Amino acid sequence: MSLRLKFILYLLFVHLAIAGLAVYFLWNHRAWLLALEAFFAVSFIFSFRLFRALFKPIEMVAAGVETLKHRDFSSKLLPIHEPEIDRLIEVYNHMVEQLREERIRLQEQHFFLDKVLTASPSGIITLDFDERIATANRSAAGLLQSAPEFLIGKKLEGIHAPFAEALGRLQAGESQVLSLLGSRRVKCHKAQFLDQGFYRSFILMEELTDELRRSEKAAYEKLIRMMSHEVNNSIGAVHSLLHSCLHYKSQLQEPDRPDYENALQVALARTEHLNIFMRSFAEVVKIPPPLRRPAGVQKLLERIATLLHAESMKRGITWRWNIEQPLPAIAMDVAQIEQAFVNIFKNALEAIGEEGNITINLGKKGQRSFVSIADSGSGIRPEAQAQLFTPFFSTKTGGQGLGLTVIQEILSQHQFEFALESRPPQPTTFTIFFS
Repeated sequence: MSLRLKFILYLLFVHLAIAGLAVYFLWNHRAWLLALEAFFAVSFIFSFRLFRALFKPIEMVAAGVETLKHRDFSSKLLPIHEPEIDRLIEVYNHMVEQLREERIRLQEQHFFLDKVLTASPSGIITLDFDERIATANRSAAGLLQSAPEFLIGKKLEGIHAPFAEALGRLQAGESQVLSLLGSRRVKCHKAQFLDQGFYRSFILMEELTDELRRSEKAAYEKLIRMMSHEVNNSIGAVHSLLHSCLHYKSQLQEPDRPDYENALQVALARTEHLNIFMRSFAEVVKIPPPLRRPAGVQKLLERIATLLHAESMKRGITWRWNIEQPLPAIAMDVAQIEQAFVNIFKNALEAIGEEGNITINLGKKGQRSFVSIADSGSGIRPEAQAQLFTPFFSTKTGGQGLGLTVIQEILSQHQFEFALESRPPQPTTFTIFFS
């Protein structure tokens, strides 16, 4: 039963009692009837005014509660010139004003943060309490190669991509540099924040590829130039001395001449080999900017297949073509891209060894033309995959570790995105996106 109803019932009881007394005085003391009726009228008027005075603040409080319930912080209560109630109204209005300002501030901060996250070049993912993706900005979606709406509600381990699975294994407070497609490297940091009194996680991803590639390139260019300078100076002098020594063979006794000449020829061959070896290093530094002109990718690949046909037949390796969609002419430096493809195919032949397949796929993914080259070799060891495209690193015995570096340099200068994926026992695939 409400307080209002209780008060009304109380007034009814009192005034019914007074009405009963009026009936009694009507029959027994009519002289008192007029005074009783006057008291009844005054009591009724006073009760009515008291009723309004008492319940007006309650109605105002109820109205205030209703506005708070609907989160309407723009409405305020007017004073009623009752000191006790006016103090309550003042406190209420102050509270509503603070709530309104706080809501505006939070909305502005949320709007600003949303704009920053959307425009940020860094990938940012927030996870809910069940470690499912709650939000992902465009950069994060690009790194995970999925649309933002596809990621929402999924666990990182459920995206079925090596990069996402590596992200899912990160612990709170841990930072790692993870490999993405091709030579791309991403610095990932997982941290926590409080939400409604409970901890939630977020992951910050910053791609380091360009920065690392520039620093690596500057380092190996300096090293190669220094090595070339020192080796070439020494080779030139040694080569000249060896040729000079050959002129003295006639002064030797006849039995000693063949051994003497043979020893010098071996030394000359080794110096020439060293010279060629250093030139191969210098080629990485001297790759010029590409001179682009439209060219057909399929015809270029067919020429390379013809060039490597004899080697493939010797090894028992079959070439398979899967042309999903003919590609348009691509603006490229034909000589440089041909060199990149030759290196890719040579790596595929060496990975297979004997008896296997090379599969070439041409087509489009969305609006992007691509070529992928898959070999049936044994794949790349997981511990070696993190070192791919690192200068001077090679998985081959006696390898120089420059083949992938040359490929990376050529494709990067053309601004073609590329990826080298190997998940044994599946085929190793090198994919190039042209647009």
